[in-house]
Amino acid sequence: MTQAMRVLVTGAGSGLGRAIALHYAARGARVACTDRDAASVTETLAHVEKEGGSGLAFTLDVTREEDFAAARTRIEQEWGGLDLLVNNAGVATAGAIDEAPLSDWDWVLNINLLGVVRGCKTFAPLFKAQKSGHVVNIASFAGIANPPAMASYNASKAGVISLSETLLHELAPFGVGVSVVCPAFFPTNLMNSARVTQQAVVGMVHKFMKKSGVTAEDVAAQIGRAVQKNQFLVLTHKDTRVQALMKRASPKTFFGLMQKTTSKWGRSHPRKASP
Repeated sequence: MTQAMRVLVTGAGSGLGRAIALHYAARGARVACTDRDAASVTETLAHVEKEGGSGLAFTLDVTREEDFAAARTRIEQEWGGLDLLVNNAGVATAGAIDEAPLSDWDWVLNINLLGVVRGCKTFAPLFKAQKSGHVVNIASFAGIANPPAMASYNASKAGVISLSETLLHELAPFGVGVSVVCPAFFPTNLMNSARVTQQAVVGMVHKFMKKSGVTAEDVAAQIGRAVQKNQFLVLTHKDTRVQALMKRASPKTFFGLMQKTTSKWGRSHPRKASP
């Protein structure tokens, strides 16, 4: 009898994290749903069970190394190992380089980049020992396109892309796969907790989310296919696949397009940065 896939998802309380959890639940997986908010992951687990999956729900703050250590201990004790780690938890920031406080940089890098580092550092030894497994790190197309007034967010996601490529080489000899997912805009609650000093960016983000035509469920399905194929770079939107090729082939053309597309982002009066 084939063993049910064992999956752990951070930030599974809502949005893309929940969609990923439900995608694997519908395929009979055991899913560890983790998030800072206990109530939200309890709700996600209920949906997982309705989809035919089973699993666990517990709190995990990606800024706390001890939370990851406790998660690994519990996974090993209850499941004997892990097949898929999805480092999904993330936050957003918006603000020009001369406006956003350094505290915003500390906050977003600690969650978006170091949160992924902590997850990988915790579970890489387990995957190496098993000589199997797969890591999915959720980055963003922002880490490739680098739009204005989003420097700290862009840098955090570019760091995830770089980290993932390094892990690809480190873990390949052990039979462990790595995928980095770079979604563009799709409807989510990401901006609800964002730290913002440039309000125009928020409006543009919501506009692009509404017109994207891509859902969290679509992205989750693409992640599932990428894991099956052991695909490294996952560009979830057709237009971003074109733009990524354009940036490689003709950077000047890409930069011109980016500046034209985002020309209005910095024209509103910035909100005063918090100390």
